[in-house]
Amino acid sequence: MIKQTKKQLFVLAAAMLGFAAPAAAQDVVVDGTGVIPYVIDARNVVARSGTGLCWRTGFWSPAAAEAAMAGQFPVGCACDGDLVPAEKCTEVAAAPAPAPAPTPTADKVRLSADALFDFDRAVLRPAGMERLDQLAAQAQSLNLEVILAVGHTDRIGSDAYNQALSERRAEAVKAYLVSRGIEANRIYTEGKGKTQPVTGTQCDGVRGRTALISCLQPDRRVEVEVIGTR
Repeated sequence: MIKQTKKQLFVLAAAMLGFAAPAAAQDVVVDGTGVIPYVIDARNVVARSGTGLCWRTGFWSPAAAEAAMAGQFPVGCACDGDLVPAEKCTEVAAAPAPAPAPTPTADKVRLSADALFDFDRAVLRPAGMERLDQLAAQAQSLNLEVILAVGHTDRIGSDAYNQALSERRAEAVKAYLVSRGIEANRIYTEGKGKTQPVTGTQCDGVRGRTALISCLQPDRRVEVEVIGTR
């Protein structure tokens, strides 16, 4: 994750309103005091990814997940239940419902890897710029809260090198969106290195470096999610 100051993280958290999550994922309302280990919106509701996982901040730790409270229970009970003692999470599902809020919309855009970055590069290609132009136009039609940009790499190279490369790719997307009128403090970046490939094992039998680089192209990507309300 790109390092940000504590103040910047909480400005981001305050801006996020109603992060879209699967219907089965219940909103978790944090008391808002002390160290908050998860990204929260203006209602102090923990933001979730498109798959229902709670978004952690750089201040997350098992201890912080147990210390921060959501009602009378630790917030980690709902977000990381396997890390909090079971006796501290009794009846966590009975936590009070959050106050009514405008229905959010979240348009998720996965930018095509071969339209964004060449191998071992963090420079946007023209086709990638066109995709980001479309994304900026979508954002302008919303009451924009936040844009999440998560960079990824293929598996070639060391963990450390690919982590830094994924962060540079996410920052390249952010810089371009800022140049198109999006406020910088609305864009949250993170790098995942080579930990989340989309190619799976389909390139395992590929022989030759050039062929392998071509096969792994879908892994060299930035996933961008626009969050806001209409």
